[in-house]
Amino acid sequence: MTVTQDEFHAALLDPGRAIPEGLRDADAHPAGRRFNVYRNNVAVSLTEAMHQAFPVITKLLGAQNMDGLAGIFLRLHPPSSPLMMFYGAAFPEFLAGMEQLSHLGYLPDVARLELAIRHAYHAADSSPLDPQALAIDPDALMAAHLSFAPAMQVVRSPWPIHAIWRFNTEEGAPKPEPGGQDVLITRPEYDPIPQPLPPGGADWIEALQAGASIGAAFEAAAETTSDFDLGATLALLLQGGALTSLTEEGQDHEPTRLDP
Repeated sequence: MTVTQDEFHAALLDPGRAIPEGLRDADAHPAGRRFNVYRNNVAVSLTEAMHQAFPVITKLLGAQNMDGLAGIFLRLHPPSSPLMMFYGAAFPEFLAGMEQLSHLGYLPDVARLELAIRHAYHAADSSPLDPQALAIDPDALMAAHLSFAPAMQVVRSPWPIHAIWRFNTEEGAPKPEPGGQDVLITRPEYDPIPQPLPPGGADWIEALQAGASIGAAFEAAAETTSDFDLGATLALLLQGGALTSLTEEGQDHEPTRLDP
């Protein structure tokens, strides 16, 4: 009897399933105990990967609860890549769909923040924009467009996700206060740095990413945040090496960059 790939995967990720009939080892013997050992090793490896990928969620829920969630998750969302750095992409949505955790409404967004930090860590390298590139005529600056580093991430939430993340990762961090937070993640050197954005900052960045000029993006942000501080948001991006190029209206030129 031939064992299909789907049957093999289903049995591999679910310890409650019987060993597929007809499955043989290298010596043509029934897989039996060897398959159980392999199945257990896979489950342990994927569970450990989830602990490492979502340490704050693990701390909030407890290691034992995280083990149980990881076991359910891996059966519903088996790995689609051999690279474990990509495993768990569906975990925030998985948490949002867990009725038992509905009283912890912030969990999915905290998981999104942890996922974004991991993506920023593994993103491609880029050369940061030289801040002197912004020293042009004000009207030309407002009409210019900005490009972002692959590592730059923005996570928006009605919950204080940065404060929750910080409280669970930094000793002596203040207790989170109620209120939403938009978080900017940059990677100026080797490790990503999450920082809360000022009000309107995420709107401005999203407008820029959609192709708006600096000025048009400012107007979009000011519609929702009348006192939007463009300078503060721009400073966070520059300090984090999150900007890679500035293109003036009607021009197609090589961006000004810092020397390596």
